[in-house]
Amino acid sequence: MKILIYSSLFYPSVGGMETVVLTLAHEFARRGHQVKVVTYSPASAPDDHFPFPVIRQPSRNALLDLTRWCEVYYQACISLKGLWPLLYAPRTLFVTHHTWYRRIDGTVGWQDRLKLLVCRFSQNIAISQAIAAHIPGKLRIIPNPYRAEFRKIEGVARTKDFIFLGRLVSDKGADLLLEALRQVKERGLPFRCTITGEGPEKENLQKLARQYQLADLITFTGTVTGEALIRLLNEHQVMVVPSRWKEPFGVVALEAIACGCVVVGSSGGGLPEAIGPCGVTFRNGDAGELADRLSGLLTQPETLAQYRAPAAAHLSKHSARNIGEDYLQLFAQHVSNPKNLVQRVAHSIF
Repeated sequence: MKILIYSSLFYPSVGGMETVVLTLAHEFARRGHQVKVVTYSPASAPDDHFPFPVIRQPSRNALLDLTRWCEVYYQACISLKGLWPLLYAPRTLFVTHHTWYRRIDGTVGWQDRLKLLVCRFSQNIAISQAIAAHIPGKLRIIPNPYRAEFRKIEGVARTKDFIFLGRLVSDKGADLLLEALRQVKERGLPFRCTITGEGPEKENLQKLARQYQLADLITFTGTVTGEALIRLLNEHQVMVVPSRWKEPFGVVALEAIACGCVVVGSSGGGLPEAIGPCGVTFRNGDAGELADRLSGLLTQPETLAQYRAPAAAHLSKHSARNIGEDYLQLFAQHVSNPKNLVQRVAHSIF
């Protein structure tokens, strides 16, 4: 098949959706399909290391030509400005929904309402049961894949207890983790924690660590990527994902599980689906309950093996090979007889 992937954000932009799109594009190309990626993320280096062309910031004519070329028009989240070519080159619209369609404050704007309307005329893929409950129209749940390079490394000792990996912003809850660790320390339990990532909250978090007298117990590494990150995860027992907001899914949890970590994450949204039987959850925003979960793993280390036991079976459901196959089967079922989506949406409005 000729597959056009339209993703407003793409490498070198960093995020869960960008990671998933890159993984799927590689998998589709590996299986012999013709893949082209359209994005508005600027390049930081040449794209010739990809096994598929990446077209960045295309002109309107170029985007229309690409739409005419493809058999599968696939969007990673609905982009309203990417729909107009379907008016001139009808194709079935496939969309993966990676997040909730609403404003930061929780309200639903006109853009969100229009996107939800588009869902009624497209082939929809939700990354979790939590997202599926938010999406109208025809729907299939296909969870996110993780990258196969995340793995356990023989001979690496797990000498550290907890690791946080993510952007250092308030929604991700690193400050909540520090509050929980303050309570763990007050209980007289020793630990070592690593906070990996960059963001506007880094300086405040470092100040908070000093205020809580945790500075000697916590290491701030900044951004770590590639093989160094995989090794770093292998040095830890537990990944903590303390997000305040309801995560739509949580690829970072799968990557940690693949590296042998047990995961402790917040219970809202789709994150528990990513964790599966390989960890425990706590109520979003509840530092006390998080402290209880972390203390329990420190005082009962034998439970770590129980959470690691089902890891292989859980990860197999999220391999790029299996998830890619699910996508390709869906594409093949609906690629024929495309209908003019833009006209159908316009007709429903007017």
